[in-house]
Amino acid sequence: MEHFKTFERLSLELDTSKGKTLILADLHIAFELSRGLRVRTYFEKSLVEFIKSRNPDLVILLGDVKEPLSLKPFTKKLLLEFFSELEEFKILITKGNHDGNIEKLEEEFRNIEVENYFLIDDTLFIHGHQNLPKIDFERAILGHIHPAVSVKIGSIVKKTKCFIRVDKFLILPTVNPYIEGFDVREGIKMIPFLKKAKKGKAFLPDWTYLGEVMF
Repeated sequence: MEHFKTFERLSLELDTSKGKTLILADLHIAFELSRGLRVRTYFEKSLVEFIKSRNPDLVILLGDVKEPLSLKPFTKKLLLEFFSELEEFKILITKGNHDGNIEKLEEEFRNIEVENYFLIDDTLFIHGHQNLPKIDFERAILGHIHPAVSVKIGSIVKKTKCFIRVDKFLILPTVNPYIEGFDVREGIKMIPFLKKAKKGKAFLPDWTYLGEVMF
């Protein structure tokens, strides 16, 4: 499926002490109505199939699992449909700023755990909208700002989603193929612990190094 290639490029797979770990950021399930679309994309159904195809030992969702801030019936219905297809996988959710009442999923699914952050093998997993926890870690992986940069190809300038590394922090793009990235020079200001950062390293979704980005 064409979406599989997109999901693979916009996600991250690591070997951890928990086994093969698949990391996804900013799904924004039920985004269509909030963004004025008159049709459903059903992208989350393709995402389910992608996750199954990767067969991870652990799935980490870096927050903003849903788009609406509240958990109204339609949003809850989509979430229940999504996660009911993934009950064979252990899923950790780092709560994002869009994830009001997301903890209710723990009442429905025994395989889901929701926390503000997780620490695995000295790696901190966090959404990115809050202050850092007072713990020791060697590296951190986060989402939140949907990073993108502008790339010039000939005379054409095109905005593209990207991964951004700032010191020991790696910021993932949104895995949702229907949501555009956001200029990382503006987005970085939305991360409390990185808003004073001066520069970062940008990588295309295929991990081609683009160079430094000055904030």
